[in-house]
Amino acid sequence: MLSRLRYIFRETFDSFRRNATLTMAAIITAAISLLGVGLTLLSQQGFDNLLSKWEGGVEMIIFVNAGASADQLGVIDTALGNAGTFVEEFTYCDAVCSLNEAQIVLAGEPGTLALLDLNNIPTQYKVVPTEGTDVELLRQLEGAFAELPNVFNVQFAEDQISLIGQLQDFFGFRLLLLSIFLLLAAILLIWNTVRTAIFARRREIEVMKLVGATDWFIRVPFMLEGLLHGIIGGVLASGGLWAWNSQWTSGVGEFPEGSGFAALVVTDGYDKQVMLIMLIIGAAAGAIGSGIAASRFLDV
Repeated sequence: MLSRLRYIFRETFDSFRRNATLTMAAIITAAISLLGVGLTLLSQQGFDNLLSKWEGGVEMIIFVNAGASADQLGVIDTALGNAGTFVEEFTYCDAVCSLNEAQIVLAGEPGTLALLDLNNIPTQYKVVPTEGTDVELLRQLEGAFAELPNVFNVQFAEDQISLIGQLQDFFGFRLLLLSIFLLLAAILLIWNTVRTAIFARRREIEVMKLVGATDWFIRVPFMLEGLLHGIIGGVLASGGLWAWNSQWTSGVGEFPEGSGFAALVVTDGYDKQVMLIMLIIGAAAGAIGSGIAASRFLDV
């Protein structure tokens, strides 16, 4: 068993050496395509962060001064209740809820985030309007709520959601399409590399078959070669994604506060999940390319 493993790894790395140029081309193409996949997933998560406060049909957010008493909140509750024909439902996001949301929305502004705590963070009312309510009526409600005591700001979702949604669709679709084409190119390169390696060793393979070697015994080193192409490409892409995300995170921190880009910083280890996905896709692409080539061209 140990001798077989030594043979498999020796043949695999000998094939790397013999086809160095093709191997490097396949790995680099795989890395670039996987980096595109990773950037697509990361950007989509960033846009989802921007939209997180508008989930569940929320189209208006009423920000309330920190420390507002129950009686003061009751005034806002009453005003929202009186707008019943235009407001389907509303929920109150207390200090704990608002601080948790701030961890996402202000991830790129650590200085601002550090100043917020349960005692000074504004709380929120999230308002879901009745379906079909005219936009102009909602804007009138926005103005009326802004005049209520202890309300310091009212945000209306229409403009923000429309712009963010357009950006998300534009970047997400095009990045993903480019990544898919590059990934197909990487699979073809891996396929061609393994095919070239098989043809270069066709006489040796004939001899091995004559002495009783099975197809799988001959095939495994070539399949392992393709698998390693994909995995190495995934590792390189993961390093590139880490560098990209680190630079983006530090760069966003230097933007003016309130610029709106803070939520595009991806936190909570999601980038590590994306790296794992990239490694899995890379391994799968390598296995597919090498597996097809080894199966098709082994009869030499």
